[in-house]
Amino acid sequence: MPLFAVICRDHPGKLQTRLDTRENHLAFLKEQPGLQMAGPLIENGEMRGSLLVVEADELTQVKEWAARDPYKAADLFASVEVIEWKKVIG
Repeated sequence: MPLFAVICRDHPGKLQTRLDTRENHLAFLKEQPGLQMAGPLIENGEMRGSLLVVEADELTQVKEWAARDPYKAADLFASVEVIEWKKVIG
């Protein structure tokens, strides 16, 4: 089954939105089948985005559930990219 990377970049100055929504975001992720790993992107010691690796049949499946993420609903993300990814090492 293919793997997909979900790369999200926060709007500048939205750290408090991330913190306020984090609990709902993590609960949402725990319910998602195929999620292999997830965590924040860090810039200058501050959370500024997210990286998720998801196993799924199709790109559209991952795009659909990424669009339902509470962070997306809170308008945290300036951009969301979903792209097929191939694990080579690890």
